[in-house]
Order: sequence, then structure tokens, then C-alpha cells
Amino acid sequence: MSTLRRALSRPARLLILALLAAQGLLHWQAAQSQTAPDAQPFASGDGLYLQWIDRAIRPDQDFFRFANGAWLKANPIPPDRADWGVDTLLEQANNEFIRQLIEGFTKAESLAPGSNARKLADFYSSGMDQAAIDAAGAAPLQPEFARIAAIDGAGDLQAEFAHLQTLGITAPFEIGEMQDFADSTRVIAVSGQSGLGLPNRDYYLKTEANFVAARKAYTAHVARMFALLGDSAPIAQQEAVVVMALETRLAKASMSDAEQRDPRAVYHPMTLRQAEALTPRLHWHEILSVLGRADIDTLNIAMPDFFKALDAELRRTSLADWKIYLRWHLANDCAAYLSRAFVDEDFRMTAVLTGAQALEPRWLRVLRAENEALGFAIGEYYVAQKFPPAAKLAALSMVGRIRDALKQDLGGLAWMTPASRAAAIKKLELMELRVGYPDRWRDYSALDIDRGPYVLNVLRAKQFDVKRELDKIGRPVDRTEWYMTPQTVNAYYDSSMNSLNVPAGILQPPYYDPAWPDAVNYGATGATIGHEMTHGFDDEGAKFDGRGNLRNWWAPADLLRFQAATRCVSKQYSRYTVNGGLHVQGDLVTGEAVADLGGLILAWRAMHAAPQAALSTSAAAASAEYSADQQFFIAYAHSWAGAMRPQQQQEMVTTDPHPPPIYRTNGIVANLAEFQTAFGIASSSPMVRAQRCVIW
Repeated sequence: MSTLRRALSRPARLLILALLAAQGLLHWQAAQSQTAPDAQPFASGDGLYLQWIDRAIRPDQDFFRFANGAWLKANPIPPDRADWGVDTLLEQANNEFIRQLIEGFTKAESLAPGSNARKLADFYSSGMDQAAIDAAGAAPLQPEFARIAAIDGAGDLQAEFAHLQTLGITAPFEIGEMQDFADSTRVIAVSGQSGLGLPNRDYYLKTEANFVAARKAYTAHVARMFALLGDSAPIAQQEAVVVMALETRLAKASMSDAEQRDPRAVYHPMTLRQAEALTPRLHWHEILSVLGRADIDTLNIAMPDFFKALDAELRRTSLADWKIYLRWHLANDCAAYLSRAFVDEDFRMTAVLTGAQALEPRWLRVLRAENEALGFAIGEYYVAQKFPPAAKLAALSMVGRIRDALKQDLGGLAWMTPASRAAAIKKLELMELRVGYPDRWRDYSALDIDRGPYVLNVLRAKQFDVKRELDKIGRPVDRTEWYMTPQTVNAYYDSSMNSLNVPAGILQPPYYDPAWPDAVNYGATGATIGHEMTHGFDDEGAKFDGRGNLRNWWAPADLLRFQAATRCVSKQYSRYTVNGGLHVQGDLVTGEAVADLGGLILAWRAMHAAPQAALSTSAAAASAEYSADQQFFIAYAHSWAGAMRPQQQQEMVTTDPHPPPIYRTNGIVANLAEFQTAFGIASSSPMVRAQRCVIW
């Protein structure tokens, strides 16, 4: 049930997910439609897409729709999608390339046993064997269901919690690894809240009609899934009520997404003795032993209040109800990899939450699972054929210019005192600028993949990844590791690494081409890079020093002035609505909106600091019609072209720290005098804020 693209996957789960995902740029989600992609969906001589512009709308009325209105009309959301944007088209082209690559492997007469190519071929073949999957039904999971049925006592129950963790099934909590906030050279264990089947706690607790309807649909969905497992209708309905009741109690104890933005709020390292004093019924040593890490003697209990509530549930909830709950989560996590009946029922709930009207093609669903399982193996082939060294050098040059612009900006910020300014510049100098792909490729030699059953390949891949993560605990941090595969159309800033990471996947049209004018590249991609850089220096970034340690390097007065400035952004975005009046959560999206604002202005300054020749207009008609400054802002708006269904809008403003794309365009440019000047817009225009939010 993917929505808009979130920045990270498994390696950054728990609080790391909450912090780093909030620092990823996030364009549109990497799910595609059944529509066959154009071989060159973004052909443009100079990167400006005049055919996307709706000339019936003036830029001073609605800049997003001015720049993208014709594209929106020509590209309605396909039935199998909850949202649709230019980056889904780009990722579709990426996935078509990857599909052809892997299907070529499946047809190869000889692939070395154990090689990445063989694993890619076997995984894909197992997922595409619909007949075998349908014939097997849920039978491949019977040993796991039998383990749950055999639970006899509290010890068995907690051992099963841990066992399911090894398969990537995190119910009712999750254990993983994190870079120690207090010592960024170390990797420590961390445990956090989990175990909900709906997108987040708000879906269980909010009283608006749409959330009530989602809960009703979810309860019916859980019952139908139990029926598919062989339970009678009355029993299945009773089981669904049990699941909903337990998950609602867990939701009430869960931290909100906004609260998790504060790293100190999710950092509570303690010894196992202290953890067991906090949760006397939860036996941490035995749980870690099942996970193969009996040697661990400390961990970060990220959400203590959640674990106190969970400890109470171990007393309150019967063993029979816990079995029902675990059985549900096993089925729910695996439904997409089982027979058609399970897949269809899983999609039925997805449709309720996202508004998607049709199931995506099988090859795409399998390819997405393969990207999760073997993403860096795919990435190695992708980079070799799609990202030449010259492209990396050109992108690094742009990244360097934007860093120079930020350094100059930090040197003159009125709200930052000299001591904080010096620390900020030092942090910027220490920031790693990583472009394209990692220096060292991930080793998949210990991962066993065969021709089926498909669901067991998926579970073995998750098991491999969980072990890889747990094995890091107690070891020095691997500073070469990436959390995004090279083929990903996105970017992120990692506060614990103090690194900016721009995968190869986003460094191509419609976002970037070394042959395009700087005005276009800086508007479409430079703003992305600037966005990520500013995360190192915002209210969250100020809590981590240049080495990635949780240490506030701002003077208290600086923080107060910054918070006052960001309140302007929070108030601005809280007034925006989606889906018939549902408000954007200003406090949730402030960090990302501030980074959008900083990223665009930094890209503007870097563009204007470039050699003048780079700003000269090209011979293309687009450049003849629009000045370089106008091209910059049009390219920025183009990067957000897309739409989403009302249900998806609801989920986004409920769960996502990023604002909807229309506001990431109009909300940002309305704060910039440079935009007003570029298009000669009157101050009375809705695209000019009377009281601009100014931070960077």
C-alpha cells in the first residue's frame, strides 16, 4: 500500500525511519501503471517542457497548474494507481529497463550458481509463476502458522515475537540497529513501536467520517483474510474484532509521527536490566537470544510509553488473542506473495486506503519485491549501463556549487550568532557528498534464492536483511553504506552520517541532463540537492554535529529565532487543505517545507554564481520565450507535476512529513521575491505572500 515515495526502507526502520524519511526529498512513489512507457518519455532539447504548460492559466494565478496543467490533462491517473506523476513515468522507464535485464537473465542458458544474475533470474521466475503460486495457496506458510498455533505460555509467545522479527514481521514491536546518537562511530540495538495494520495511529483514533469508514473496511478485510485461511465466517468475524481491539490499544500507546521528529524523544538507551525493569513481562535477553544476539546487553528503547503499554497487554490479552493477532500479521505481511485470492483481498484494502481502482501488472509487483530483496544487485547492473562517469562528475560539480552557496549563506545569516555560524560551516565542510552509487556493492552470497515457492524467496530475503542489520550491532559504522539503491528516483540526507546522498536514478530527465542549461538543471535537481543540504542545518540538523553525534551546536538564542521563523511556515501550511477540507498538518510538514524553501533559494543562488556563459539562453524555442530565471522556476514546478486520488491525499496529510506537491510548488515560490521579479507578478497576486517566510 505504497503512497508517495518515502525516502528509506528496511535499514532505516523505527526511529531512524522517522528521522531520515523526514529528510528525504520525496517526489512521487515508485509504483507504475499498466500503460507501456514511451521509449523516451522526456525527450527535450533543453529540459523545458512547453507542452506541459496550460496557457489558459497565468503564472500569477496558480503557478503549479500554469506549469503543469496541460501535463495533468494529458496524463490522468491510471486505474491501477493511487497517484501519478512525472517521476512515476521516469521510474516506469527505469523498471522497464530492469525488467528487460532480468528477463534476459531468465532466458540465459547458463548462469553461474550462486551468482547475482542467477538469483535475480530465479527470484523473478518464482514470482511470475502464477500457476504454481495459485496451486500452493497458503500452504508454504503452514510451518509458520503451526509455530503460532503451538504457542503454550508467555515464554513461547515472546519467542514467537522474536522469530517473526527474523522474517521481517514486526508485530507487536520491532528490533533493529541504529547509529548511536551519542557516539556516531558505534552501531547499537534499538526497539520501537510497530504492529499496526492500518497506516498509522491516527487511522485508529481520529473520529472524522473517512477514518471511521477506513476502520470499518479494515475490520471486514481482516475477517475475509481469516476466511481465506480456512476459518468459518462467524469465527473469522470474531477474530477480526480481536485484532482491531488489540491494535487500537497499541495505537493509543504509540507516538505520533510529529512527536517522532525529535531525536531526543526517541533516544532512551538502557541496559537490559533497566529495560526489563521498565517492562517486567517482556524478557529482552530471551528475545535477543532467539534473534541470535544473546551478547547484546544494551539497547535503545525508543518509545518507553509504548513498551509500558505493551507490557500491560502481555498481562491483559489472552494467549488465544495473541495467537489470532500474530496469525493475522503473518498473513497480512505475506498476502501479496500468495495465491490470487489473497492478492485480490490485499488489494481490496489497498483500494480503500489509496483509491486505486485496479491491481498493478504482476511483473511490476514482482519487480518491486525483487528491488526490496536484491536492490543493490540490480543497482550494480543499472549503473554499469545507465550512469557513465561523466554524468557523475557533472552532478558532483553542481552539488559542489550548491554547497558553496550554502556556505556563503551561513556566513551571513542574521539570526545565527558567530559561534553557531562557525559550527555550521564546520559541519558543512565535513558533510559527505555522495552521488550515483556506493563505493562498495552489497554482498548477497549468503542469500539463498530458488525457483519457488515465491513467498519463501521473499521471506528468505527478509531474513537475510534482518540478519545483516542485526550483525552490525557492536561493530564500527560502515560509512560507505547507502540506504537507497542507485536506481531510486529520490535523494536523502542522513544526519547520523552527515551525508548527502543523490542516487543515479534521479539524475536523468525530466530532472537532470548535463547537456541542459544550468537554469533548468538547478531548478529541477539543484533544488533537490539544496533541500537535502539544508536538513543538516534546520531544527533537527542543529541537534547533530558534523560527526553525526546528537549534540546541539546552536546557541539557545539562535534556536529561538529559528523557531520563530519556522512558525511562519507552519502557519502557512496549516491553512492548506486537501480532499474536501482536510487540513495539512503544519507541525508535521514544517521541516520539509522549510527544506523546500531553503533548497530552492540555494539552487537559485548557486545558479547565479555559476559562470555567466551557463546562464545564457539556448537556441531552443523554450529559452527564446522564457528568461533563464523563468526557466528555473518552471523547471522546479515541472519536477512536481502529478496528481493523487482523494483517499491518497488523506493518507498523505495524515502520515507524511512532506506537503502535497501543489503546495511544495505554490507554497514555496509565493515566499520568494526572486520568483515575483522573474514573472513580474503584482503584490496582490495569490502567488505572492504579503508576509513572506524567510529563513535561509
